[in-house]
Amino acid sequence: MGTICKLAKTELQTLFYSLVAWLIIIIFTIQTAMVFTSALGMQLATQELGRPLWTITSGIFASPWGGVFPALQEYLYLYIPLLTMGLMSRELGSGSIKLLYSSPITNVQIILGKFLSMMIYGLVLVGIVFLFALFGAFTIKDFDFPVVLSGMLGFYLLICTYAAVGLFMSSLTPYQVVAAILTLTMLGVLNYVKTLWQDLDFVREITYWLSISGRANEFMLGLICSEDVLYFVIVTALFLSLAVIRLQACRQKMPWTRSLVKYLGVLCLACLLGYVSSRPRLMGYYDTSATKLNTLTPNSQEVISKLDGGLTITTYVNVLDERDLWTAMPSQIKRDQDRFRQYTRFKPEIKMKYVYYYDTLLNTGMSRNVVGRSTEESAKELMRVFDLDTSLFLSPEEIRSQIDLFPEKNRFVRLLERENGEKTFLRVFDDMQHHPGEAEITAAFKRIAMELPVVGFLSCNGARNINKIGDRDYSMFAYDKSFRYSLINQGFDVREIDLSSSISDDIDILVVSDLTTSLSDVQESMLDDYIQRGGDLMILTEPTRENEMSSLLSKFNVKMIPGMLVSGWEDYSPEVVISSPTKEGENMVYWFENMQKSGQVIVTPGVAGLYYDNHGDFTMIPLFETDTSVWNEIETVNFVEETPLVNMDEGESHGKFITGLALSRKVGDENQKIVILGDADCISNGVLSRNYKGIFANNYSIVMGSFYWMSDGEVPIDVRRPAPLDDRIYLSQAGQSIWKIIMIWVLPGIMVLFALLLWFRRRGR
Repeated sequence: MGTICKLAKTELQTLFYSLVAWLIIIIFTIQTAMVFTSALGMQLATQELGRPLWTITSGIFASPWGGVFPALQEYLYLYIPLLTMGLMSRELGSGSIKLLYSSPITNVQIILGKFLSMMIYGLVLVGIVFLFALFGAFTIKDFDFPVVLSGMLGFYLLICTYAAVGLFMSSLTPYQVVAAILTLTMLGVLNYVKTLWQDLDFVREITYWLSISGRANEFMLGLICSEDVLYFVIVTALFLSLAVIRLQACRQKMPWTRSLVKYLGVLCLACLLGYVSSRPRLMGYYDTSATKLNTLTPNSQEVISKLDGGLTITTYVNVLDERDLWTAMPSQIKRDQDRFRQYTRFKPEIKMKYVYYYDTLLNTGMSRNVVGRSTEESAKELMRVFDLDTSLFLSPEEIRSQIDLFPEKNRFVRLLERENGEKTFLRVFDDMQHHPGEAEITAAFKRIAMELPVVGFLSCNGARNINKIGDRDYSMFAYDKSFRYSLINQGFDVREIDLSSSISDDIDILVVSDLTTSLSDVQESMLDDYIQRGGDLMILTEPTRENEMSSLLSKFNVKMIPGMLVSGWEDYSPEVVISSPTKEGENMVYWFENMQKSGQVIVTPGVAGLYYDNHGDFTMIPLFETDTSVWNEIETVNFVEETPLVNMDEGESHGKFITGLALSRKVGDENQKIVILGDADCISNGVLSRNYKGIFANNYSIVMGSFYWMSDGEVPIDVRRPAPLDDRIYLSQAGQSIWKIIMIWVLPGIMVLFALLLWFRRRGR
């Protein structure tokens, strides 16, 4: 070890007496300062504008949009070749390598001595980053230091691996420039290798593991994974071993065939170790973030813990589904599997299978190639254009013999199946995020892990339809498989109830919406039985349905205020009214609390005010209310040709009106819960899919919040995390400007003076 340290010391003296090493340090400091002050300045400007901040630490150091670590990672591959190009090339070119060969120093000692010098130099670079982290710790409230330390560890391991690559390349040639070019080339190969031979199962695992691209990303986000740590250790050891073999070949005049065998042997051993270390069962994790942002929430972990036995996720890819064709093709399988990485962490026995086929895409608007061609012709044309293996895809007859995907419109879909036979679909959605998030994935797992609430929709007496996509219908809210917030995608089972017989005992929540005809005595008796046994209920009415709905509402001592609520604004029709969650509603459900915090409202295009008589059995909670600019319009009916005005004599009056109510009472050992809304359109297809310009509307939260409350928090899945504490910067903009000058100009200037002083002193000797 003493010999290795002496060699490292000699190398460091050579390095720091040269201007190249100091130039890299100075440039690195300037770039770090520029990125840090820019990110800090953006956060500070947001704070000065009075807007809330959260996860400031990650925003400054880990954000892919201007964070310190991602930016430095992009520059790093330029620095290391300049440092390593002379490690061995200088010895080979000057002939001093012969002195090393003639001394009692082994090849391993030479390589480790050179590498140790680079490790120490890497610590200098990391130390510079640490200075900025210290500044953040003193100026940011509850600075999340563990996340930054995790990022520094990943950054340092990346430096060491790059240095090992550069050291090996430097041992191949006596020309330093050639060594630098070879290092850049090898780093490019290590980034590109993950795209090679991805259609071959075992080879895919090796090449994907071997890639260095993105290896430090999880460190920078605060997650330390054993696979990534071992990757850096194994790959570093691989290139150091190759460098030792290279020196042995030169020193002992070893035949090239023997050297090749050694090279291949070391490479195969590294790949084998890498393959083993990347097996989910053998991987360990440590989430350093304060809110455990890189880990499944406790609710998701609880669901996964209930999934005993084997679990298979089968992904079905239709070549005609162009939007998702490349999501899970053989070349993208490893990336696709990373979507479930947090789940395999807690259930490593999850198996993932992929089935490729072609069949008629029932939503033809999703594929331009269907028009004018048969299904087979369109599929084969796509296979030809994208150079896909035709033998990989099952024909319509073959796929239909395995599974019926027509209910899923033959779109991209996953089937989650336990070994006990429980199964459910996991879908993609027609929104910007497209892929399911933790809430949707966990909800799908929960469906096959335990019994979840069943929602019945009354389908008689002119109630809103849940199977149509018309403006006034409820397919998005209830059964639209492409809508993220539909009940079926949030874990509920959905059924239609026509009251031709008694309501089944397995119906947990019943939805009665906008009846156009009154219930018969028999139907009302069935509904009374459901209510008396404590069934939960959601009632949606309209201002024009007082006659049809009054009998039902009276069971809960609720009345509709005469007339339709209107607002006197100019941008929209008067009957378009906005309501906000009440304080009581915020305290009842976190969905409504989040709406209030973010300034979101609900839009009700034609709503009746609700009144509740507190003398009933139910405890009443107002959920949504208007502001005081609203009044109940009784006289005006045609809002297109007439302008409504308040007429006190007709019973019209300004004021705050309740547009949504929640009622509860004790029935046996259970709490019966009722939600009543004065508008049935607010969760219809037309309103949920409409953008009201200038209004921060969030009507889908009515569904999510109400059904979360009625299901006793079972679904939708609560994936909230603790609020981050690093939400304030103790620095003014004037102070930040001064520190920016110090960091970008003064600190590097001091380094320049020190480097020149050292250089002149060296020349004087």
